[in-house]
Amino acid sequence: MNEDVRTHQILDSGSMEDKIIVLESLSQSSDQETVNKIISKLDDSEIEVRGEAFSSLFLNKNNISEFLIDALSSESNNIKGFSALVLANRGDSNAVSILELLTKDSSGMVRSCALGALGHLRAKKASKEIHNCIFDTNIEVKKSAAYATILIGEKFSEEEKKELKKLDDSDFEKILRY
Repeated sequence: MNEDVRTHQILDSGSMEDKIIVLESLSQSSDQETVNKIISKLDDSEIEVRGEAFSSLFLNKNNISEFLIDALSSESNNIKGFSALVLANRGDSNAVSILELLTKDSSGMVRSCALGALGHLRAKKASKEIHNCIFDTNIEVKKSAAYATILIGEKFSEEEKKELKKLDDSDFEKILRY
């Protein structure tokens, strides 16, 4: 049996331990099919497998940005959100315009990850999208937007301060002290 076929079979239906071992071994792959298979494991049912897929993608020294950027349009919220974070952790600012779009995603988790990525990348050009999300209905999105605002070196408007103070949350109190 072809090694690639066996690898993909393990990633599709192997035990958690076997998937982790395979993902560890693939951290330097540049093969599109293999990298896409690793990306698909960001949506695995086991958190340990998702974490190993994240690590494998983050540690990959090859230019896999195109595959990760393509993953931002996945149907899976996990794949979109975690791919955004992998791109940010890899310092890949090529994804900023797509990350800006994800701040309007229907999933709060995806919006929060996109904001976290934009903040981590210090994406000042996404300032408007970041500030808009301070008024999001999801508290985690608000926190991500507030922290991203600080990371891009901007101040809160009085209206934004009022919005954050309304929530009476210790995280916001810390953020507002900045």
